[in-house]
Amino acid sequence: MTFPTGKLPPDILARLFQQHATPDPAVLVGPGIGLDAAAIAVGDAVVVAKSDPITFATEEIGFYAVNVNANDVACMGAEPRWFLATILLPEGQTDQALVEHIFAQLHSACASLDITLVGGHTEITYGLDRPIIAGHMLGLTTREGLVDARNAQPGDVVLLVRGFPIEGAAIIAHEKADALRKLGFDEETLAAARHFLHDPGISVVHAAHLALQTAPVHALHDPTEGGIATGLWELAEAAHLGIVVDGDALQPLPLAATLCATFGLDPLGTIASGALLLVAPPDAAPKHLEAFATAAIPATVVGELRPLEEGRWLVKGTARQPLPRFDTDEITRLFK
Repeated sequence: MTFPTGKLPPDILARLFQQHATPDPAVLVGPGIGLDAAAIAVGDAVVVAKSDPITFATEEIGFYAVNVNANDVACMGAEPRWFLATILLPEGQTDQALVEHIFAQLHSACASLDITLVGGHTEITYGLDRPIIAGHMLGLTTREGLVDARNAQPGDVVLLVRGFPIEGAAIIAHEKADALRKLGFDEETLAAARHFLHDPGISVVHAAHLALQTAPVHALHDPTEGGIATGLWELAEAAHLGIVVDGDALQPLPLAATLCATFGLDPLGTIASGALLLVAPPDAAPKHLEAFATAAIPATVVGELRPLEEGRWLVKGTARQPLPRFDTDEITRLFK
């Protein structure tokens, strides 16, 4: 049996992590389902390390690569500081203009977050039809400042900060522009959707920093492939807990919902960079909501963590169903 496009099935991935574990007392957070990055103690500091590739075709691949890696480092309570990029370019399609375009994006994205591009690797390789970047981000925090999703507790509330699926909407508008025009979408709407990368934007670094400065945080998670539903499942899995998600509160951005519906995609399973999932003790939730409201950042309570034996559920009105998990992101259906 071959695997479909997307992340490896989590049960197989978890088994591989356990089978090939290499214990090291300096590793505070190693590989695990729902854990955004690794954390390594170095003297009094903690280095947070993240690696994430950009594989979807995009004109803003450098921007993506920096931001999605910075998001995961910020979700561990660290300040993103240093970035490395492994850039694989397609044979027969790569010229100086393409290379300079990608490097300009990397530089601009790093500068906007006060990150330094410190190295990596660049090559033209066979078998590719588009550029691919594997990004590697390093950040710094302290033991006290480290956010470990395994510390979430039963009774903690889950907040959705910002909206979803921001990245999914931008990809749909970019990849299916001609089809959308034929269906009657005007240029202003398409431009707005493509611009979702920047407004509301896929960076959650500022929102994560604000949360950490406001009130106690037990976990932060940046849902990406598999969408917001899979991100919620991963949060629960990281802490070995159950979860009840309020489906009525879990509403996609209107334009994103329309674009997903046009191609029969479920917004809950569509790539969701730009959203932030925040887990906090119940008495801290009102403080977080007030701080986000003051900063004009949308935020709402969408769930509660429960003991593992209570299961993982999505509740809409009086209907209750198992929380869906999308091992293959809905966005991949655009390319079939």
